[in-house]
Amino acid sequence: MRTLRNKPALLAGAMMAAVWTLPASTAHAQSYMRLEIHTVPTVTLSGEQFLTGDKYGKPTILGGELRIPKPGTDRLPAVILVHGSGGLSASPDRWARELNDIGVAAFILDSFTGRGIVSTANDQSQLNSLAMMVDAYAALGQLAAHPRIDPARIAVMGFSKGAVASIYSSNERFRKIYAPGGVAFAAHIGLYTPCNVTYRDDIRTTGKPIRLFHGIADDYVSIVPCRAYVERLKKAEADVTLTEYPDAHHAYDNFTIAAPIRNPEGQTTRDCLLEEGANGQIFNSKTGKPYELASDPCVEKGPQVAYNAAAHQATVAAVKEFLQKSFALK
Repeated sequence: MRTLRNKPALLAGAMMAAVWTLPASTAHAQSYMRLEIHTVPTVTLSGEQFLTGDKYGKPTILGGELRIPKPGTDRLPAVILVHGSGGLSASPDRWARELNDIGVAAFILDSFTGRGIVSTANDQSQLNSLAMMVDAYAALGQLAAHPRIDPARIAVMGFSKGAVASIYSSNERFRKIYAPGGVAFAAHIGLYTPCNVTYRDDIRTTGKPIRLFHGIADDYVSIVPCRAYVERLKKAEADVTLTEYPDAHHAYDNFTIAAPIRNPEGQTTRDCLLEEGANGQIFNSKTGKPYELASDPCVEKGPQVAYNAAAHQATVAAVKEFLQKSFALK
């Protein structure tokens, strides 16, 4: 059996137009769900390319799964789901089902397979987190042209590495450079977001609402920089909130984690405070020296992930309520 890994052309051919309508038994308490597999043309950029506005990276074909919750011809709101360092799992699938339950379409974006990546947990240098924002904007352009999707009601929701794409795509500077056709996300949601990089003009947002959810016990991605970033955004009059869960660790919404798991080789920048300098270069704010993932002493190993049912359920309820209000759903 041939594998599609490291073969974007094969991936593109395999994902051209496969469409299913799922029976009720698989649709999470729904009588209908249309599933479509889409290709997402994008480019792979380094962090420096992204920050300097260089859009000429390596052409890449990604895949995405669109789940439409009901039949008809009306245009529905949608949420693009951007996975974390571990790639796709049952967790985004569950989130897609929860979104479908309130009449919101879900687009599960896969930023890894088309690039031949399985996981970046032990080596984040395989793909810069900012590159995943380019992917999210590419998916936004795809959905905005879909006959069943309302282009004015497309939100983005990311997890850990993917939350960089979902939260910082609220930055007006990035939107102007990378959003297709002048469109913008209608809302931004991030779970356990890495907020430890201060980007130039990162408090100048599109004005769309931003919601962050984070576990205080997270030793993979520290909540502390998110508190500081949210305060800076509030002072700039952004519509933003940070919801904190005292006993929640990283990946607290991943119900497949039966017991806490510590990864001795997993990279964490929880103690790194970074900032954007000239020409897209990132500096360590404490030392003033250029930041290098492979050699900076602030980079550590050994973080853990753990499921927290109470925090998960509370986040699901909060996200649904937020989207129902943002999308004016009945």
